[in-house]
Amino acid sequence: MALMSITYYSQVMDLDLSVQVLYPDKGRVENPDDTDIPVLYLLHGMGGRDTTWLRLTALERLVRKTNLIVVMPDTHNGWYVNTQYGYPYFDALAVELPAVLQRFFPNMTDKRAKTFIAGLSMGGYGALRLALETNRFSYAASLSGALSFKDFDPRTESLGNTAYWTGTFGEIADWESPDNPHSLVNLAKTADKDTKMYIWCGEEDFLIGANDFAAQSFKDLGYDVDYQTASGKHEWYYWDKQLEVILAWLPIDFQLEERLS
Repeated sequence: MALMSITYYSQVMDLDLSVQVLYPDKGRVENPDDTDIPVLYLLHGMGGRDTTWLRLTALERLVRKTNLIVVMPDTHNGWYVNTQYGYPYFDALAVELPAVLQRFFPNMTDKRAKTFIAGLSMGGYGALRLALETNRFSYAASLSGALSFKDFDPRTESLGNTAYWTGTFGEIADWESPDNPHSLVNLAKTADKDTKMYIWCGEEDFLIGANDFAAQSFKDLGYDVDYQTASGKHEWYYWDKQLEVILAWLPIDFQLEERLS
């Protein structure tokens, strides 16, 4: 894969943003002249950035023979939402970034059937939110995602000051409101249900309850959801292993490495 690090000016954010892009090498894929290459947006979690997936997983090695563009944006700790403190991360990623990338990579698909998104933790929330709110992604995956506000209160979870959380999601007392605009379950009620979902969470993860609730809610609403759990914590060891599962799940020509077992 060719690895490109791009810094671009975001008009939406009024600042420079960075994005890492893996682009298939012509000599390693079966269809080197493809003018409609599938794309996977891969979102980081809290405290991460655009290089995190590259640094902490086997991503580049896994996809080196697969005809797939992988896009890894840097969205700070903005939760992929239009925050109340002035930074519209959702618009920057959902609207602006695809147009920016199309200028750089005209062979990147613009078809929903070949456009995918995945993320971990905060990025799991972001992946499903972008899929549900834009109806632009045919497959969306979450690993240990923060998928529900159910029973979650940052004031008692030692996750930082409340000013940050209210600036991101609004008043904490309103998080479990039936009409909360940041609730994935609420967004799922009005989306077109044409996005297939893969959701995984470790059984020892502090977010397992949120994943149980969200996955069942999506199923009840009629979504195609593959929900998997296994022994595991909120750690990269598990996300690295699940990355290969996601690549095999996507409708792409994922070329698994030759192995003896």
